[in-house]
Amino acid sequence: MAGTQTGPVVVFGGSGFVGRHIVRRLAKDGFNLRVVVRRPNEALFLKTAGRTGQIDLMQGNIRDAASTRAALAGASGVINAVGILYETGPQKFDAVQNAGAANLATLAAEHGIDQFVQISAIGADATSASAYARSKAEGENAVLAACPQAHILRPSIVVGPEDDFFNRFATMAQLAPALPLIGGGLTRYQPVGVFDVAQAVAACLAGAPSGIYELGGPQIYSFRELMELMLEKIGKTRLLVPLPFAAAKMLSQVTRFLPNPPLTPDQVILLRSDNIVGQNIGDLAALGVEPTPIAALLDSYLGRYRGASKTV
Repeated sequence: MAGTQTGPVVVFGGSGFVGRHIVRRLAKDGFNLRVVVRRPNEALFLKTAGRTGQIDLMQGNIRDAASTRAALAGASGVINAVGILYETGPQKFDAVQNAGAANLATLAAEHGIDQFVQISAIGADATSASAYARSKAEGENAVLAACPQAHILRPSIVVGPEDDFFNRFATMAQLAPALPLIGGGLTRYQPVGVFDVAQAVAACLAGAPSGIYELGGPQIYSFRELMELMLEKIGKTRLLVPLPFAAAKMLSQVTRFLPNPPLTPDQVILLRSDNIVGQNIGDLAALGVEPTPIAALLDSYLGRYRGASKTV
């Protein structure tokens, strides 16, 4: 695809955890990129991912039609990697992950852009009690209504050097004598490496059949097993204490007001359901991507937490 590219691929949300790895992968593959972010001065580090002039930064907001329309001018493809894990201020699930995606897809269709990749999430469900899951599903539906040929990528927990999962719990383990296992830690996950997600996006642009793909790693873990794996990698021993869902819900009513909240009521709802690749649906293998074992990936970035804490 890069060899016949007639215009830049536009990446929305390119400075985020997943977005920056998508930008690096596509730049490596030779794509010219236009990265749209709300604060370009905070995304200058992306320029070093490509050769001179290969990556342009542009100010824009997925919810703003004027800046989005300007960003799409002359584009050959669009990647929507915009997403939030919790709501704050005007950043609401419905506004960002539903209305924002709908705005972007509608304008992409108006510009005649054939390639559209939407980063969603496993568990997207328009009937879910979780506002996050509903907004992801509604965003998918809006994208497919405007761009039927779109690729929808639904990753499980995405892990990698800057992730907000293992890094968060590894930080907690530096001082906390115990870590909570919400619902007993029985919920199952299929964590996927961020490099594999970026490769999946590249495969979509390279001509993979359009449709919905769920992205998971090669192994399924319970939440307890993920905490045990993390502690092993950082060389710490901590108590793993079951926390019933009812207690977690009450706790989340307080922690939801903290900056970068560790737990919200909506997240407690999500923690009740397994987060694994479904049956009879496209996956990484269908995109030609061999999933990376998560244990090996963790070795590359959790080592910095070894020996860094006080004795508890």
